[in-house]
Amino acid sequence: MLDSQEAAVTREGATRSSGTSAGNLAGKYLTFKLAGEEYGIGILKVKEIIGMMPITPVPQMPHYVKGVINLRGKVIPVIDLRLRFGMEEAEYTDRTCIIVVEVSHGAESIIMGIVVDAVSEVIQIKAEDIEETPSFGTQLDTSYIIGMAKSEGSVKILLDIDRILTEGELSRLDKAF
Repeated sequence: MLDSQEAAVTREGATRSSGTSAGNLAGKYLTFKLAGEEYGIGILKVKEIIGMMPITPVPQMPHYVKGVINLRGKVIPVIDLRLRFGMEEAEYTDRTCIIVVEVSHGAESIIMGIVVDAVSEVIQIKAEDIEETPSFGTQLDTSYIIGMAKSEGSVKILLDIDRILTEGELSRLDKAF
């Protein structure tokens, strides 16, 4: 598992843009597991990785918002990515951790934590190894998936962390905290 120092050291490499071409998506990604599947987020969005810690529940929040944590004197919201994606809730293990990310919200940014099953590694993904998100039909919102990366015989789903929550959901979190 990566510690926060390694995440900080490896921040210098991921190219991230709002474009969808594979060339714009090449770079370094932090990969992690959710329900046995591999996902990746651009390393430049990752602030640090911390082990699970007590999360204080906040009333009247959506079910995927687990609450808030006190991270060195700063209160930050924490969402469970499994629940956000409509997956079955899982009991936290010693591999479960919180990835602290910076999410763009208009001209501002929000620091928040995302709970994942396990952090895997930081990998360099080349443009030729990234394919566009396949069409899953009109009923599914896949705007937060920026591509599919082929790596070592498997596929990693690359996420746009800025689109995991809608504008309305981000506004609600921003106002609440």
